Amino acid sequence: MAKRKSYAFWEMSFTDVQEILKETDVVMVPIGSCEKHGAHIPLATDSIVTIVVVERTAKVAKVPYTPLIPIGYSPHHMGEVSQGVGTLSFSGETLRRIIYEIGKCLVFHGFSKIIYVSQHGSNSKVVDEVLRRLRYETGCFTAWYKTPTERQTTVVEELLEEKIAWHSGEMETAQMLAYDESVVDMSVAVKDTAHAPKLLGPKFMKTDGVPTVSFQGSENIWIPMEHHEYADQATIGDPFLGSREKGEKIYDRIVKHLADFLKEIKKIKVEIKTRDYDFRAW
Repeated sequence: MAKRKSYAFWEMSFTDVQEILKETDVVMVPIGSCEKHGAHIPLATDSIVTIVVVERTAKVAKVPYTPLIPIGYSPHHMGEVSQGVGTLSFSGETLRRIIYEIGKCLVFHGFSKIIYVSQHGSNSKVVDEVLRRLRYETGCFTAWYKTPTERQTTVVEELLEEKIAWHSGEMETAQMLAYDESVVDMSVAVKDTAHAPKLLGPKFMKTDGVPTVSFQGSENIWIPMEHHEYADQATIGDPFLGSREKGEKIYDRIVKHLADFLKEIKKIKVEIKTRDYDFRAW
């Protein structure tokens, strides 16, 4: 039986990776999360969406990808004791270290363009420093591709009734239904909205999950808030607008966008200054 073509590192031999490096120096690194969502969808929703997108994109763009990092930066989902049960979170320092060391390994082995892919918006909060460090040290190209969600839904906007695709609402519910309907329990789904934390008082407003609040009509104030302080049901949006068919269309649109992006990145000329990784044991 002929060996099946795969772009997943865990299914490839080292010679397979050597061969694909002759074709491309681009690699994807999927990073997810394990955190409290609405009661109707899995803790690993962001991880599932991320790896589904990456797996499908790899086949279209012919770009390999590393194993999924299933835990991200989710301190605000931990909640109070037993409230965010099931949530696992790295500190920002730990996540940056993981991102950095994976990047160093990939550059060491011959990759020059590293595209980190994540559905979890809060992972984006802590990564600028490490992406810059990789670029400054090695000369590699680094980018963070946040799958279209939250306020950045342009790629899939026409498919959504909710133009802001937030936590456990229409979009994520549709994506989970498209992944596997048996992991979704719509009998416990609720439609809900965000609100400003009660501790702030009535002069503050909040409509979604960004780490800002509105005061006197201006949304320029960033406050480190806990998710349960502004989302009572861990849901921001209407999950009942989701469907399996809509989820498939959303995946298709994101995959096309990411694949087109990767095809452009392949054209970039990168000059690597060093591939050394002498301190890899510590």
